[in-house]
Amino acid sequence: QVQLAESGGGLVQPGGSLKLSCAASGVIGTINVMGWYRQAPGNQREMVALRTRGGKTNYGSAVRGRFTAARDLADDTVHLEMNNLKPEDTGIYRCYADVITGWGRYDYWGQGTQVTVSS
Repeated sequence: QVQLAESGGGLVQPGGSLKLSCAASGVIGTINVMGWYRQAPGNQREMVALRTRGGKTNYGSAVRGRFTAARDLADDTVHLEMNNLKPEDTGIYRCYADVITGWGRYDYWGQGTQVTVSS
């Protein structure tokens, strides 16, 4: 069973930076797309950044230019460098992985890590 373990959330002041990391374990197959979604209270889930195995990254419009996603294919990890954080970036950030196996394609989610941007 694939498990995604996130780390790096916390409290930061507006304008500050945080780095999130996510490590996948138990993968039998290939992780195609790996990245991050977020959800704030009362809001719908929002795509933050998704990085393909080939190195292409798709960013949500709210974070483009401030956040950077990177993957380590050897370790099945994905990182999210968040700069110039704003209060509206507050939410639970969940790691996502699209895994391709010989018998199908499956989505996996981490438990989530809280990011709070506040003075």
